[in-house]
Amino acid sequence: MDMIKVSATSRTSAVAGAIAGVVREHKRAEVQAIGAGAVNQAVKALVLATTYLRGDGIEVCCVPEFVDVEIEDKVRTAVKLVIEPR
Repeated sequence: MDMIKVSATSRTSAVAGAIAGVVREHKRAEVQAIGAGAVNQAVKALVLATTYLRGDGIEVCCVPEFVDVEIEDKVRTAVKLVIEPR
């Protein structure tokens, strides 16, 4: 399962579809965002994905956490959303 990476310019509906698809297939999705704009898009996509999944009878919960990621030899702090069925 790949990490779903979200940027500030990501389309909310596309990310929501990716989250829902990964949860349906793997029973778990992980979303990563760095920066306020990206976290905003990720959270909006999560809300939309929960409605998509609820239509399939899947209730999900989300556990947010901070993770350190290395980008171009620099360590950055990202927000990781772990989404699993309830």
